[in-house]
Amino acid sequence: MDFKKFSELIMIEQTFFAFPFALLGVLFAGGGTFKIWFWVIVALAAARTAGMSFNRVIDAKIDAKNPRTRDRLVPKGVVGSSVVWMTAVISSLVLVGASFMLNSLCFYLSFPAVLMLFTYSYLKRFSASSHFYLGLVEAAAPIGGYIAVTGEFGRVPLVLGVVILTWIAGLDIVYAIQDINFDVKEDLHSIPVRLGKKKALVISAACYICSISAMIYAGFLTQKSVPYWTSVLLIGIIFSYQQRLARRKNIALAVKNFFKVNMYISPILFFGTLTDVLLGQIL
Repeated sequence: MDFKKFSELIMIEQTFFAFPFALLGVLFAGGGTFKIWFWVIVALAAARTAGMSFNRVIDAKIDAKNPRTRDRLVPKGVVGSSVVWMTAVISSLVLVGASFMLNSLCFYLSFPAVLMLFTYSYLKRFSASSHFYLGLVEAAAPIGGYIAVTGEFGRVPLVLGVVILTWIAGLDIVYAIQDINFDVKEDLHSIPVRLGKKKALVISAACYICSISAMIYAGFLTQKSVPYWTSVLLIGIIFSYQQRLARRKNIALAVKNFFKVNMYISPILFFGTLTDVLLGQIL
């Protein structure tokens, strides 16, 4: 498998989008060392690769039936399932190894993390809670980043976890709206399928409110200053815009634009927090 196919398989642009999740935890823990940053980035990249690989190979048959996803590499037969399974296993081992290089707690937690990455794709076959499970998987990144520096749990990483969990859940609920008809036909579960579009959008909005509230709480807990609060304000504006987009009639176009603006959120929060930490160290 060449790099072009590999990057398409794992949607490498979304891996870069996810890096700030883990580094946010590192920054809230005080910044850490170069070694910590290196191994956190390796662990995040490995986790993202493993998760996407598991998802693509486990969902291959479902993706082949869905007009929106039938052109993905595995359903088309461009990349073999055995290659994707091998990629997932190797990436999982890299995640465990990188976690070992950080500290013992990160190492122990890497095993349930791999289990979560593997099981996520199966959940929508049984439960509409898959949106929140995906959020929980993504929430492991800032929690892990914080633990990488401190070696222990605390209130701050849990609040950061809530930020990511509710944001991603709210995002995924909107994403699932475009597949309502297909999911009903294939007996797949989601909040839009169970409750309908209108109620699903209410839940998505509630998730976004929880996420921004958790950002505010995290800022007060750690006595953040202007750069951080500016980033939170900008994210609040983007959240509001996304929710308006999600209520447009053309859901396919709405979701496309929804994800375009979504790409700005994690960099804004990361750079706002980074600037805050650096100013704190200077002053």
